[in-house]
Amino acid sequence: MSELNPIPLILTAVGTVCATVGVLAFYGYLHIAKPEDALLLSEFTMLKTVPGEDYKISLKPASQVAQCIDGVLVLFNMEQKGLSGVLVDQRKQAVRCNAGE
Repeated sequence: MSELNPIPLILTAVGTVCATVGVLAFYGYLHIAKPEDALLLSEFTMLKTVPGEDYKISLKPASQVAQCIDGVLVLFNMEQKGLSGVLVDQRKQAVRCNAGE
């Protein structure tokens, strides 16, 4: 019996992986996260509402939309589609919400 040359098999495997990654990136199934994609908790401030007191907010809405999913507050970025995250506090505990209300 003759031995198989492993070089074509290795090149085929590497080429297949590269082609798969390329196709997944082209169709948007692969996203490489960049530092500017991350939103820090410090970029958000909670305004405490006190009955009888006025507070001012901007008329222009934020680029994030919050949704309650399985009792956890999830933020979706409307400018960069596909970017989402869970809102957490400084101890990395998820901010809870009531889905029924």
